Amino acid sequence: MVKEIQGGVCAAKGFRASGIRCGVQADASPDKLDLALILSERECAAAAVYTLNRVKAASIYVSMDHLENGVAWGIVANSGNANACCPMSHENAEAMCSFAAKATGREPEDFAVASSGVIGQTINIQAIQTGMPKAAAALSGAGSSDAAHAIMTTDTVPKEIAVSFTLGGKEVRMGAIAKGSGMIHPNMGTLLAFITTDCAITTGMLEDAIREVSAKTFNRVTIDGDTSPSDTAVVLANGMAGNEQIEWKDEDYNTFKEALAYVCRRLSRAIAGDGEGAGRLVTCQVSSARSEESAERLAKSVVASSLVKASMFGADANWGRVLVAMGYSKAPFRPEHVDISFESEAGSILVCEQGDGLAFDEELAKKILLEKEVVIAVNLNEGEDEAECWGCDLTSEYVRFNGDYRT
Repeated sequence: MVKEIQGGVCAAKGFRASGIRCGVQADASPDKLDLALILSERECAAAAVYTLNRVKAASIYVSMDHLENGVAWGIVANSGNANACCPMSHENAEAMCSFAAKATGREPEDFAVASSGVIGQTINIQAIQTGMPKAAAALSGAGSSDAAHAIMTTDTVPKEIAVSFTLGGKEVRMGAIAKGSGMIHPNMGTLLAFITTDCAITTGMLEDAIREVSAKTFNRVTIDGDTSPSDTAVVLANGMAGNEQIEWKDEDYNTFKEALAYVCRRLSRAIAGDGEGAGRLVTCQVSSARSEESAERLAKSVVASSLVKASMFGADANWGRVLVAMGYSKAPFRPEHVDISFESEAGSILVCEQGDGLAFDEELAKKILLEKEVVIAVNLNEGEDEAECWGCDLTSEYVRFNGDYRT
């Protein structure tokens, strides 16, 4: 059983974190934290998943190289600059790891690295060099919140969670922080997620778990149809819980993966609900599908549709846009069998049955769609599989914000 606890990335034994302001982006608010550091007391099994965008930030390649041996001790990350598609990007990503190593007594290869912010501008590496000793000195078991704030770019709220569960009679803990608000689309977007656990698990099992879980959580979030060069999700496991090491896909592995899925699903929902300028979290649940793959494709198409998102912004129960978005998803289904409902804490209303529109209470529908969290429930009436994807409404604030994001 997965139980939520406090502590974020510091909830698991042996992990400390910090977040400070070093001035990566000189014109940012003087209160904006922009350099995060996470460190384990012991060497960790390490695994990661990255953006599928062909344009990748230097941090992706450096982290891939450093994690190739399957172990790490920590993570260093900054906000305010993506360190992507700019002069000296690779050298500066390596330098960030070197600074972290010098400040903590480790080696550069012991760190994964991530950067988020504006693309194409050379990062202020001197600010990070100057700030790293301060970040190392600030490492503590209470530093998760500061680290979560330090990786935020356009986020309006930090994303942080921790859970506990039991393996072989031992309490195991897992915590995470994440950032992501815009430029997010399935196969990951401007999304950073750092997950720590004191579970004893092999690198191979950890790699399989994060890959399998990401496919059904982070890769089911869409904000605006754009993907970024910086997406990174890293998981570190230091084994300090004392459980018998997970080496096979047995019952303990399934319990671990269930906890990881819980954490990543919560982060995914938080990211979708904090889309740039978003007014509400929109979930599309597709049920009774022929396969999970087709259900996922249909749900993604619905939450990615600009017209559906605009309808959610206006609290307009325009279910026809939902059905049409499904129609161009290229997933197999029979429109004449589809039922569509809109749901929220304000109630539920069936608006389409067997592919045809119904007479429904427009005022009730509007009331339902005005809630902060809205579910578009699609029943295909064809099979036994299901999937859900998460997005947000498309607001005028999103257009205003992204019109002058760089300047």
